Amino acid sequence: MEQINTLSERIEDLRKKGYTTDFNLEDEKISNNSNSLIYEVEQLDIDHVFRFEGTSNPDDNCILYAVSADDKVKGVLVDGYGISGGQTSLELAKKLNRSSR
Repeated sequence: MEQINTLSERIEDLRKKGYTTDFNLEDEKISNNSNSLIYEVEQLDIDHVFRFEGTSNPDDNCILYAVSADDKVKGVLVDGYGISGGQTSLELAKKLNRSSR
């Protein structure tokens, strides 16, 4: 079995599994930059969560989410954690955090 250790390797693996869209955090929503769609929290499912910790720099800490939207769009969302984490609404933060446990 192939060992996946880096963020870029994990993203490539997810792309092969159909998670081809790059999502971005907005204040209360997630956006799809390829077609300017905006997704509300209730339109999203968090399928997988992966944490990465930088060994030499805390700024390298991030979380990778594999996300499915209700319109069948699948993609990835990368967010820092700790001080570099995205500023999101409480509702979106709850959904993301609930999935990372």
